[in-house]
Amino acid sequence: MSTLTVTAKGQVTLRKDLLKHLGINPGEKITVDKLPDGRIEVKAARPTGKISDAFGFLKKKNARPLSIEEMNEIAARGWAGKR
Repeated sequence: MSTLTVTAKGQVTLRKDLLKHLGINPGEKITVDKLPDGRIEVKAARPTGKISDAFGFLKKKNARPLSIEEMNEIAARGWAGKR
């Protein structure tokens, strides 16, 4: 069990070993749920979306799908600094 100190501002800092255990990196978020008996549960906040939500994200309306060759050509121009 870990003991943490509450600051005068009411803040608590989680140590690196606890963050690592949660799988949290700098800039990521955590969720805290209040449980009975004055307890809390801390978890990593994970995205709730589905991978299928991203399908068609870049699709233009009324445009034909690009072939693999066309995609490769566009990527090659991008890497070469051409637009």
